[in-house]
Amino acid sequence: MSDNQHLVQRYIAVWNETDPAARRLLVDEVLAADARYTDPLADVTGRDAFDAVVAAVQEQFPGFVLTLGAVDTHHHLARFTWELGPAGGESVVIGFDVVEIGDDGLVHSVQGFLDKVPAGA
Repeated sequence: MSDNQHLVQRYIAVWNETDPAARRLLVDEVLAADARYTDPLADVTGRDAFDAVVAAVQEQFPGFVLTLGAVDTHHHLARFTWELGPAGGESVVIGFDVVEIGDDGLVHSVQGFLDKVPAGA
């Protein structure tokens, strides 16, 4: 497994960590301090703002799990699919992200795309 694939797995772990203190430790290990996260519903910069986005998603979808799909990497880029839903149940949100990884081995930007979103989300 490449370092970039491992970083993507750790990034997904951030989304699944429900303990705020443990999640924040993961955020600090995975994202650069000035990382930018952009998807159709959010556009934030910095670890604090990203952590707040993850917390809001967890609040909106309590008990749901983000499952990593196929990962494709080259140079300092990775793209991957993911699904969000109850463990063992049908996914309610499906999307894919493209991340840029810096020379420091941290995520510097995330561009997220949503392929399936529940009404009212």
